[in-house]
Amino acid sequence: MSTIADNIAKVRARIREAAQASGREFSSVGLLAVSKTKPADAVREAFACGVADFGENYLQEALAKQLELADLALTWHFIGPIQSNKTKSIAEHFHWVHSVDRLKIAERLSAQRPAGLPPLNICLQVNVSGEASKSGCAPEELPSLAAAVTELPNLRLRGLMAIPEPTEDPAEQHAAFARLRQLQEALNPALDTLSMGMSHDLEAAIAEGSTWVRIGTALFGARDYGQPTHS
Repeated sequence: MSTIADNIAKVRARIREAAQASGREFSSVGLLAVSKTKPADAVREAFACGVADFGENYLQEALAKQLELADLALTWHFIGPIQSNKTKSIAEHFHWVHSVDRLKIAERLSAQRPAGLPPLNICLQVNVSGEASKSGCAPEELPSLAAAVTELPNLRLRGLMAIPEPTEDPAEQHAAFARLRQLQEALNPALDTLSMGMSHDLEAAIAEGSTWVRIGTALFGARDYGQPTHS
């Protein structure tokens, strides 16, 4: 059975190859390990292999993990849908939030960010595939949302995030990721973050400019959703 260390090495090799194929530096693509539903021991094992950035979708699960791993210098990214009653804990306990898709949530995160902490790094989630079931603001709403978020004092707008409709067609993968890149270029070329690409499509995402690939299954194995999780 593959170990987490083996899996990390394989994913890094994929990232390196994809970056080289696109004329990019390996260091320009961050590996965000998606540790939702995985135990703290798995995070600790990944950290021992040099991974320091971890993405969580479920707040209560993440907070418990953060307590257990407080001895490690980890950077925590919230990447799931955000309910209003969760913003205070997210603002207090995370370094990045990739899934802001409406102004009300951004305003709450800014207001509830503790004074002693640096601004919270924010990505705006865009629904590039137009799926009714998907979170994310509509592309036409993006300019006004970004302008408003930029004015909030305790947030730092870094870029955009998307979870396109899953497809095995490389052309469709490229098209969705190119759409997000084009939206960011039109919005503000100075933004430095494109959070896009997962285990099955990281190559297409990197080719289109991803700076964070969010990798769970390829690092930690299939998730067991039979266990209760907290949102």
